[in-house]
Amino acid sequence: MNLSYPITYIKGISVQRAALMYTELGIKTCNDLLNFFPFRYIDKTAFYAIKDLQPNSSEVQIVGKITRVKSVAQKRGSRLVATFQDATGSMELVWFKGQKWIKDSLKINEPYVVYGKLNHYNGNFSIPHPELELVTEYKKKLQSKMQPVYPSTERLVNSGVSNKLMRSYVQYVLQQFFEVFTETLSQEIIDDFKLMSKRDALLNAHFPKNQENLAQAQNRLKFEELFFIQLQLLRKKLINKTKIKGFVFENVSDYFNTFYKDHLPFDLTNAQKRVLKEIRKDVASGAHMNRLLQGDVGSGKTIVALLSMLLAVDNGFQATIMAPTEILATQHYHAISEMLKDMDINIDLLTGSVRIKKRREIHANLEDGTLHILIGTHALLEDKVKFKNLGIAIIDEQHRFGVAQRAKLWTKNSLPPHILVMTATPIPRTLAMSVYGDLDISVIDELPPGRKEVKTVHRFDKNRLSVFKFMRDEIEKGRQVYVVYPLIQESEAMDYKDLMDGYESISRDFPTPKYQISIVHGKMKPADKEHEMQRFVKGETQIMVATTVIEVGVNVPNASVMIIESSERFGLSQLHQLRGRVGRGADQSYCILLSSYKLSEEGKTRLKTMVDTTDGFKIAEVDLKLRGPGNLMGTQQSGVLNLKIADVVKDSKILVAARNTAIAILQEDGNLSKPESKNIKTTYLELSKNSKIWSNIS
Repeated sequence: MNLSYPITYIKGISVQRAALMYTELGIKTCNDLLNFFPFRYIDKTAFYAIKDLQPNSSEVQIVGKITRVKSVAQKRGSRLVATFQDATGSMELVWFKGQKWIKDSLKINEPYVVYGKLNHYNGNFSIPHPELELVTEYKKKLQSKMQPVYPSTERLVNSGVSNKLMRSYVQYVLQQFFEVFTETLSQEIIDDFKLMSKRDALLNAHFPKNQENLAQAQNRLKFEELFFIQLQLLRKKLINKTKIKGFVFENVSDYFNTFYKDHLPFDLTNAQKRVLKEIRKDVASGAHMNRLLQGDVGSGKTIVALLSMLLAVDNGFQATIMAPTEILATQHYHAISEMLKDMDINIDLLTGSVRIKKRREIHANLEDGTLHILIGTHALLEDKVKFKNLGIAIIDEQHRFGVAQRAKLWTKNSLPPHILVMTATPIPRTLAMSVYGDLDISVIDELPPGRKEVKTVHRFDKNRLSVFKFMRDEIEKGRQVYVVYPLIQESEAMDYKDLMDGYESISRDFPTPKYQISIVHGKMKPADKEHEMQRFVKGETQIMVATTVIEVGVNVPNASVMIIESSERFGLSQLHQLRGRVGRGADQSYCILLSSYKLSEEGKTRLKTMVDTTDGFKIAEVDLKLRGPGNLMGTQQSGVLNLKIADVVKDSKILVAARNTAIAILQEDGNLSKPESKNIKTTYLELSKNSKIWSNIS
């Protein structure tokens, strides 16, 4: 008998019901059911006397007898009313559905435990559709004073799977298996963290005797869940480091040194130097580099990427950068070509819109090795794109690429090329540990010198005229301005109307020929978009009115004002990304968040956070609290976090403890072969067999 039995093994679950529980809740085996935890508990520790009831709608529990039952006619049909009394008074129990069945099953003058939500009307108390149980039955059960309430769905409730039934199923499994539960952690971990045993934790997570037992049970199960995820990620990282060979870049020679000494546009910050050191150590080690580089917009990730590519070229390898959009790929291409213009290095750009003749030339130069650096979009992943000797692949804004796409880069050489993944979306530490726990993480946490912090203010719509005056003053000083409108698929038509209305009102207030305005939105042809963008980049237009298409990529140092319309409709990370478009030159830059007066609590928090800080990591922490990890990472990543009981935000302390414990164990016993690791190893192997974690992490 074991926990992997299907739930049809449980008394009362038919094949049809099992199928429904699988489609609605994902419960297939007895083990799934045990790991399906209640989301709240009803405290049944107290019994009330009828005379002490208060006129509120709380849930109460009373012991008494039913003295009479009658049917009462009402406008539509009838209701069943029972008089219920204890030693202190009487009240009514009422049913509107299932009356015949209930009437037949009620026993008069027998002691019952009654539980339900209190109704108070004209001085009389009643409980509609109460839970009823004979005192003789009540005394026989697994007595939990706190009753679990399980997540459910409409389909389940309609097909008769009530919360009471779910409780009985879980109770049945616990009773059947209680003697055979095995411990999953080592005795040392249990003692160190004073954890409850696995068996007691499962019992108390479903049927806790009191709040304290419940807290201990949840703590134990959360620790275990996070510990095994970390163990899998860390072992994967260990295997990568020891088993997967990487190309060795042993020379740091002409290309790198010449660029570093003669062509660096500015001195590197300490953070950039630290990250470069980490990368150099990786690529010289003989192991395969798999590193995540995080840095806020404008922190200088591109320079670090370029220097890493020059290391590859110095050692006879080729390098590539893959970006999610043409605009971004083109921008990388221009920026890097500009920096390398005085050096003898061949760079090219491959995107979907490159003509066939040019493509053939790129393919040929790649294969004979004359092309050193190729920058592009997912066009790089096509089978036709063959490198002579690819040594490093850099992936920009990687959350936009699927796992399968990233894995394709691995196959572009005999050994997998080193991988550097870059993101400007700061990822809170707890989340990075869970989602990217198998990567080494580098952070650029300081901005280049001379960059002034962007001043951010929040204004309501009625201040629009003073905002327009501020725009005029800045344009007088020779600056440029972005005005951004939200564009959300659900309300696309309305949003386009707002954008056009906004464009017209700006055109009235900023008339030609004195002012020139660019407009960019999703319905335009790519060539027209590019033309308008270029006019703004060259300074031919002073104002760029746009939907969020500009959030990734355009670099206009002279643009110093970002005005965000209906800012309450943007997410925090989007607002932060947009703000990063200004403040790229030496001038003081400004970000003005316009909003209506109708702000939700969450909306207020977002705008206040933006005004209070420009630190991307602080913003990401707030964003994580507001939106949860699933939304922050996009679907491609959040699969790793299909957590049953833990929460990476609320349980970050447990997460850190679990990760440190896993690191300590793997340092002492990498293959989990010591006798004291026996329980851990058994559970680890069992989990790895069923784990989705591998398919989610490239």
